[in-house]
Amino acid sequence: MSRRLVRNMTVALALAASTTLPAFASDMNNALGGALGGVAGAAVGGALGGSTGAVIGGAVGGGAGGAISSNRRERTGAILGGALGGGAGTAAGNAMGGRTGGLVGAALGGGAGAALGGNISRSNSYADDRDRYYRDRHYKKSKYKNKHRYHRRGHRDWDD
Repeated sequence: MSRRLVRNMTVALALAASTTLPAFASDMNNALGGALGGVAGAAVGGALGGSTGAVIGGAVGGGAGGAISSNRRERTGAILGGALGGGAGTAAGNAMGGRTGGLVGAALGGGAGAALGGNISRSNSYADDRDRYYRDRHYKKSKYKNKHRYHRRGHRDWDD
């Protein structure tokens, strides 16, 4: 690889890492995976198919990076976010700064998309768990809660 390509990839990774510092650890993993995947996909796609190939490669790479770096609760959101962010970032970067701008855009877009998508997916997953618990029989709102009821013949139903 040429020095210029290595320098560009290093700058892209540094920018992607610096934008996600306040995020949680799992979001940081998703961002790093999406950024690395987006850059790699955009670089390969650009070499094979020009700017259109770079956009497609950035999308595929960002989604793949988000999939690899996420856990089960975050995976769907990280894939979708990394793919959308990687493709959009590559397209915007290509328009503003040529091939180098496309690589930087793929890193930023893929990382941010994977982190945001994973976070949303995880939040929805925990919300679904809460809803499932409160709909179940473990938790029942009733005005007769914790009151012992007797049948006509004196049978105590808490002894059953």
